[in-house]
Amino acid sequence: MPDALQDDVVAVDVTASDVVYDGAIWNVRRDSFDYNGASITREYIDHPGAVAVLALDEHDRVLLIKQYRHPTGLRGWELPAGLLDVAGENALVGAQRELAEEADVVASQWALLTEFYTSPGGSNEAIRVYLARGVSAVAAFDRTEEEADIELRWVPLDECVDAVLARRIANPLLIVGVLAAQIARSRGWSTLAPADLPWPRHPLSLHSRNITA
Repeated sequence: MPDALQDDVVAVDVTASDVVYDGAIWNVRRDSFDYNGASITREYIDHPGAVAVLALDEHDRVLLIKQYRHPTGLRGWELPAGLLDVAGENALVGAQRELAEEADVVASQWALLTEFYTSPGGSNEAIRVYLARGVSAVAAFDRTEEEADIELRWVPLDECVDAVLARRIANPLLIVGVLAAQIARSRGWSTLAPADLPWPRHPLSLHSRNITA
């Protein structure tokens, strides 16, 4: 019988690692490493990681936000989310902060819904999506720039799934989070994990790979 389907972290000898572009939000890194008897060089976006929150109320409605994203030129529907760019901040604490800052909401119940890499061929950006329940409103946060005109909407989970399947929304955090929530709900939420589950695939963990030169 084959092993359970899962990804494996592989230790390779990184012979060189340099930041070739120091960006305002994230960097581009160039690594040289030995793999399968070959010396390989790859460049990728070196990302601090991020978190997203699928907040679900007692009516199984999901809290969505709509905001402008310049690379695509869209004001698109998303889950509250943000970078893990506060030094030393726990990922769960970061998710709680983002929910309050972007959606003026706090939650009393937190669980880990899913996690994924956005584009593993060109970025080490790892995302954790949390399920937040027991939600309540807090004072509105003072938002600026692209976030100044954020639109909030509570949408039934089934309606969110319909929008995904009809290709009306394109944000990957929202798509992955909504489909994961739909499946988890159909299984009585038995697939949820503790919100503070260790995160060995976070970029900072993977940066501990051995550099030999």
